[in-house]
Amino acid sequence: MKTRYISILAAGMLTLTCALPAQAAYPERPVKVVVAFTAGGTTDKLTRSTSEELAQQLKQPFIVENRPGAGGNIGTEYVVRADPDGYTLIVDSVGPIAVNPSLNKLSYDPLTDLAPIIQIATVPNVLVVPPELPVKNFDDFLKYAKTKKGLNYGSTGVGTSSHLSSYLLMQHLGADATHVPYKGADAVTDLLAGRLDFMFATAPSVMGLIRTGKLRPLAVSTKERLASLPDVPAVAEKGFADFDAGSWFGFFAPKNTPQAVIDTINKGVNEALPKLKAAMLQEGAIAVGGTPKDFDDFTHLEHKKWKKIVEQSGAAAK
Repeated sequence: MKTRYISILAAGMLTLTCALPAQAAYPERPVKVVVAFTAGGTTDKLTRSTSEELAQQLKQPFIVENRPGAGGNIGTEYVVRADPDGYTLIVDSVGPIAVNPSLNKLSYDPLTDLAPIIQIATVPNVLVVPPELPVKNFDDFLKYAKTKKGLNYGSTGVGTSSHLSSYLLMQHLGADATHVPYKGADAVTDLLAGRLDFMFATAPSVMGLIRTGKLRPLAVSTKERLASLPDVPAVAEKGFADFDAGSWFGFFAPKNTPQAVIDTINKGVNEALPKLKAAMLQEGAIAVGGTPKDFDDFTHLEHKKWKKIVEQSGAAAK
């Protein structure tokens, strides 16, 4: 009797188990990937290339949506407020994640309200000028910036590494120049038109213009030279040993996004990067990859570094 009871119970449990719906594999519908800057810039380019690879791997569209403004805060907050279901992600950068919390009074904390998934790349900023500016190299520029009055420089937004790279260089020189912020890649357009004198731009956003002679590269913002621009010195080589102001980019999700989603995207990007590495390097981006914890640790270190710089600049949120 006891044996029969156990058999009936086991059969009932089996029937119940079979009746439960299987958990759907992620993703089962299109995924939105937000870019907090305008189309055509480095964040946009890296997002589109990695999203195409993810779409091929995971058999669902990864749709890139640009939501620029406020130095990346608008797009970033949009994702912070999104449902943590894995269907709204963001590829974000150093400005919105590591700089803006010190620069602005935010209603959210990107370090805790977003879940880091994976770092895609690090990207040096390149000091570029229009060919009409009377400087041929970085040494010429240093002399010119010290003596020329009324210089201005563009950036991809207040608080971006594009902005703070120029700010740091002017501080080191004891020179004065007016900052003109833009929402994104539009700054390069005005540089080409001669409405700006110089800017630090992410390497991928200007590499084509450098190759065609439309912009002249003078220096890179990282401590080492860029492999795709071997003849262009690092700022650090010219007596500014502590100068290191590169950009970086990576995937984030709203906090409380299921770990299975985080792991799926992390795995997909890690598998995509070897395919994208050569093309990225040619354009001035260095593929990174790694674990979510690697990226989390990195973003916190970057926040500490840039917080000091923002405080030194006098632009810290009051």
